[in-house]
Amino acid sequence: MIENRDVVIIGAGTAGLSALREVRKQTGNFTIVNAGPYGTTCARVGCMPSKVLIEAANQFFRRNEFATLGITGAQHLQVDVPAVLQRVRQLRDEFVAGIVGLTDDLGERSIAGRARLLAPDEVLVGERHLRAKRIIIATGSRPVMPAQWRQLRGPVFTSDTLFEARDLPRRMAVIGLGAVGLEIAQALSRLGIRITAFGKGTTVGGLEDPIVNQRAVELLRAEVVVRMGSHATLHEDAAGLQVRWEDQVTTVDAVVAALGRQPNIEDLGLDLLGVALDEHGMPEVNRHTMQIGDLPVFLAGDVTNDLPILHVANDEGHVAGYNAVREHPTCFQRRTPLTIVFSDPNIVSVGAQLSELDTATIVIGAVDFTRQGRARIAQENRGLLRVYADRKDGLIRGAQLCAPRGEHLAHLLALAIEQHATVHSLLRMPIYHPAFEEGLRTALSDAARQIAPRVDSDLAACDPLGAAALD
Repeated sequence: MIENRDVVIIGAGTAGLSALREVRKQTGNFTIVNAGPYGTTCARVGCMPSKVLIEAANQFFRRNEFATLGITGAQHLQVDVPAVLQRVRQLRDEFVAGIVGLTDDLGERSIAGRARLLAPDEVLVGERHLRAKRIIIATGSRPVMPAQWRQLRGPVFTSDTLFEARDLPRRMAVIGLGAVGLEIAQALSRLGIRITAFGKGTTVGGLEDPIVNQRAVELLRAEVVVRMGSHATLHEDAAGLQVRWEDQVTTVDAVVAALGRQPNIEDLGLDLLGVALDEHGMPEVNRHTMQIGDLPVFLAGDVTNDLPILHVANDEGHVAGYNAVREHPTCFQRRTPLTIVFSDPNIVSVGAQLSELDTATIVIGAVDFTRQGRARIAQENRGLLRVYADRKDGLIRGAQLCAPRGEHLAHLLALAIEQHATVHSLLRMPIYHPAFEEGLRTALSDAARQIAPRVDSDLAACDPLGAAALD
């Protein structure tokens, strides 16, 4: 028997739940299908548990600075890694419980099972055959894991499995230095685990600006053995797991594979939609409507193979859910691009990338936090910020930074870009002393000097005084 629905949502992660919220506003005739554990990637295995781990690691690492502050006895502090991991799971379970509760009242409208498309308006879930006016695919993604690595006896973790460990060995490797690999490598190192980190490229944390990236790599290498620029392979012998990189071999007791994520599209039936698929088996999606061509099918969240970031998945689910219950799709203006890596210092990309800009038409304002007053007080005086602005009118276009409290500077910059602010309009904003934001003012002042003469009566012309105690 075929069951008719207004909307079928495949996937109950961040994007699927966001779509569900919009669909429920217009119809009760829907079904949401989910395969595997309930709870979003962010809450179960992503941003939330990883930040619990990072917080413990950073707090323990700060003991190295206590003597400078006149605090003694830090050498007696110890870290209990099993206790740290237990707290990670405890908070993780609380976060997941709150999310799972979002579907508790759905009853038979929620199905646990694997869905397969039969046509642009038909879905099969086990023995149930659903026909829908609209279908939303939000099946998420999973960590990339080479098949041969799965056969190894030694533990090879991913971000999906690391937090289930009850303890961790003293020698580990992290392969991959994107956001996940960088965060995990630094956190585990700060917990006293001997980490060797490998990256096949020459950048870390998604940085593109070569100067900011150079500083980020230097700071990481001050804490972790880093080998970059060549592909690392993983093998096993009686001594343990071996990571081979160029002509070097590193033996470890466990590995964290941080090679990125891939969309969950296997056996989904995308090939039955009647549209062209790329070499990865993905259809083209309109990112302003989340619609696949002119089909009654929408794709949202990590499955789009775009940015695996919670607010992006939430936005895409909202757009897909909104459009799935309307006759004609609405085009949504997407938010200013923003990514944050919660390393220390934070790594941030906001707005346009340097490669997207014509370097002949922009200026770059920079600040080095080594001598910045508040950063020195907090003993966080390391890192660099570079902001990009139009040479003609000073419009702020983007920024990259590896800087202390970067997560907060990032939101100020994103707001400025979203509001079409200029270097001079931001410089008119009051910045209290002493604050980390004074570093941003220094970078903006550097950019302003390269743009155009300023009116003397304009407070945007109020330059930093040039003394660390005052700027």
